[in-house]
Amino acid sequence: MARLIYIHDPMCSWCYAFTQSWTKLQETLPANIPIINIVGGLASDTTEPMPLHTREMVQQAWKRIEQTIPGISFNWDFWAYNTPYRSTYLACRAVLAAKKQRHTSEVEMIRAIQTAYYQKAKNPSLPETLQECAREIGLDETQFARDLTSVEIDSELHKEIQSARDLGVNSYPSLRLQHNNNLHMITIDYRDHRTMLQQINSIIQGL
Repeated sequence: MARLIYIHDPMCSWCYAFTQSWTKLQETLPANIPIINIVGGLASDTTEPMPLHTREMVQQAWKRIEQTIPGISFNWDFWAYNTPYRSTYLACRAVLAAKKQRHTSEVEMIRAIQTAYYQKAKNPSLPETLQECAREIGLDETQFARDLTSVEIDSELHKEIQSARDLGVNSYPSLRLQHNNNLHMITIDYRDHRTMLQQINSIIQGL
């Protein structure tokens, strides 16, 4: 009858900012509403270093998040010790590769990537960082490395990107509630999960 779809990117700073509110929403969501995760693919593959104007844009987002969302902080050493790339597809594939190996590892990989990136100042655009994340959450590293570059996982990524587009999503994070064959946009609230819960309950109850 209903399902909640979360469209995200593991390297999206606003998705990281949403972590606390999203976790509380999941904890209070009615048990009969399944959650579907979709990786939207924020930035395609590239080996070109991130342009200066893009670095400044991302850094401004980090500053805004720290100033407006309690409890969220970033390790700014990332910018001093890494060559950033405007590429998130590999990290998205890592989430799908983890899910393929063990369904519960999808969320574990998302958290591991965010921790590596935002707290440990490591670069999740690089396969070695993602391999370390796989090791930390107890995946078979050989299988993970194989799946990360496989045609199967790449195909799955592009299917999920298309699914996000079909849902009308153009920014991350996004929530969509499917109920009685209708699709509803749930307004993201980074500070209070209760506003989203109230919106979901109102839709289900037909209010």
